[in-house]
Amino acid sequence: MIITRVEGDQRVTSRGPDELIVEEPMSIQLDGTLVATTMRTPGDDFELAAGFCFTEGLLSGAPVTGVRYCADGSATDSEFNIVTVETGGRAPTPTPRLGNVSSSCGWCGNEQLDELAQRLTPIPPGEPFALDVLGTMPSRVLDGQGLFARTGSVHAAAAFTREGDIILTREDVGRHNAVDKVVGAMLLDAAGGLPAMDLGLFVSGRASIEMVQKAWAAGFAAVVAVSAPTTLAVDAARRANLLLAGFVRGERFNVYAPERLPS
Repeated sequence: MIITRVEGDQRVTSRGPDELIVEEPMSIQLDGTLVATTMRTPGDDFELAAGFCFTEGLLSGAPVTGVRYCADGSATDSEFNIVTVETGGRAPTPTPRLGNVSSSCGWCGNEQLDELAQRLTPIPPGEPFALDVLGTMPSRVLDGQGLFARTGSVHAAAAFTREGDIILTREDVGRHNAVDKVVGAMLLDAAGGLPAMDLGLFVSGRASIEMVQKAWAAGFAAVVAVSAPTTLAVDAARRANLLLAGFVRGERFNVYAPERLPS
């Protein structure tokens, strides 16, 4: 795309190319039923669809038997913007959704958090993450953020080990989409990557309740965010027995859950 650049006080302008991130709607179907439409960055679409169905509890333990573009016609006709997750009818019949998935994702407070706690069990205690490892995650993940380096306009999510090694990184214009892509990649891994109880989840934005919900559903032991969490996210992390760190930028960051770090 050709743009006009403005530089300095002299208002000297120049015209040249610039690379912008693509943002398109994608409809997600589960066994042929529409469950969501989300604005996403094309790429890793099967992972996004499978991860969304998993983290939203739509699979209810049913295995994914296939993921494909479209359900009734050509993928080209739908411009690769319809993805169907298949379980062979093993997953419960979902309630069709008509609205788009947004940053709020329909959360309505502590009552829904209680419902989440009934569906998910707390993360089992494990070896704690070293604090110095948590502080290095933003710089370590940056090496895998190719789209961000080129456009500056996408979020990233990454799974990492207790030693700080990056397992995989995914990028998307939506924070929750990036997380679903990570979870979906692990779900579709033939070797089996879930639950992720020995891993942490890095997110490049704020730690909202959706981020904690998805991390909890996937079994991550920690969530590390470069920005702040919400109060509901902290409540959820404490109920999940999940370490939640925010404002992670080098050696300084805040730990919101657990309420107290072990001595």
